[in-house]
Amino acid sequence: MALLEVDGIDVSYGAVQVIWDVSLSVEEGETVALLGANGAGKTTVLKTICGPLTPAAGDIRFRGESIGDLPQDEVVPKGVAHIPEGREIFQDSTVRENLTLGAYAHRDGMEERRQEVYDLFPRLEERAKQRAGTLSGGEQQMLAIGRGLMSDPELILLDEASLGLAPVLVDDVFDAIEQINDEGRTVLIVEQDVHNALRVADRGYVLESGEVSLSGSAEELSEDERVAASYLGG
Repeated sequence: MALLEVDGIDVSYGAVQVIWDVSLSVEEGETVALLGANGAGKTTVLKTICGPLTPAAGDIRFRGESIGDLPQDEVVPKGVAHIPEGREIFQDSTVRENLTLGAYAHRDGMEERRQEVYDLFPRLEERAKQRAGTLSGGEQQMLAIGRGLMSDPELILLDEASLGLAPVLVDDVFDAIEQINDEGRTVLIVEQDVHNALRVADRGYVLESGEVSLSGSAEELSEDERVAASYLGG
């Protein structure tokens, strides 16, 4: 049984269907990449997994339990953290306060988890008393990831972590994703940066116009002519 199973979901915004019969799975300990161009439906899939959206058909299971119709505040305590595109940190709160707010669903061991975040991102410890809105874009992304880790998740849903970052910071963020996975957390990452996503992923799915068009190991997708032509500049 996979940690996460998405089974044939359809998703609509009002009367407009945007996801058709999407299925994917994530095994415990894996990093899986969900790839595709802007507008392909990747973010919609993540929002449906974690609760803001509900599938019109199909099911989503986490550790075998159906979570497809649960709101986000009931999904998070089960061990799922969503780090959204755009970061959505609390701009007027300090770094430390943002991390504390991330632990609302799991307060036991909060200080230990905060130190783990600081070990992963030392710059956040240096800026612990600084207002989040004054951080650089890269530091804000580190804070968004750190805040997600504060709920002690088994599964991290990471949406466009590299968006808008300078190349050197992109490398830092993907290195952190690798470290998070190496430390035992499972990751489902949505990315337009296909090269880096496949560098850190075990497997991947390609989403086109709301449907899965390809799937395979990271190596297989890296070598696929269609992926190379569309996303890798081949």
